[in-house]
Amino acid sequence: MEQNKNNQNTALLVMDVQEMTMKILGDNASFSNSINKAIQTARNNNMPVIYVVVGFRKGYPEISSNNKSSAALKNGTMNLDNEDAFKVHESVALQADDIIVVKKRISAFTGSDLEVVLRGQGIKHIVLIGIATSGVVLSTIREAADKDYIITVLADCCADRDEEVHRVLTTKIFPRQADVVTAEEWGRGR
Repeated sequence: MEQNKNNQNTALLVMDVQEMTMKILGDNASFSNSINKAIQTARNNNMPVIYVVVGFRKGYPEISSNNKSSAALKNGTMNLDNEDAFKVHESVALQADDIIVVKKRISAFTGSDLEVVLRGQGIKHIVLIGIATSGVVLSTIREAADKDYIITVLADCCADRDEEVHRVLTTKIFPRQADVVTAEEWGRGR
């Protein structure tokens, strides 16, 4: 894949790093540190940091009973239909001028205005981090590749409930459509 060194058209997407998703990681201090290092690298290189969060209206009117994975939310205990659900986890370095995009599906693009924001910023290269590797990261890579974005994934800034799934995705699947590196490797390339 083509590696883009032009920071003017590159953005860091911090995806689904919310209270409810951080809980799946248990002890998340090292993960939070990795994410914050990536965010600092982006800021030091004048790249926009865009936070993508999942959230719904009260009562989940956006969710169809036909959607197997999302329909369970209506009857679940995650409470993604209130203002607190939209908040980025407190351990992550959110700043007042950061962009927050709210999505309604697994991919960062589906049910959000992310593509409009990226076009408005002139972004052609997206760097992806977040929770879960098998959820938002996988779905966003697939859709971004179809939209012809240049994609980088910071493997150590992605997490999944299943470590083996994370390993297979980051070592075997993602490299087909994205450059997969660590946050440190990415930072050295800036």
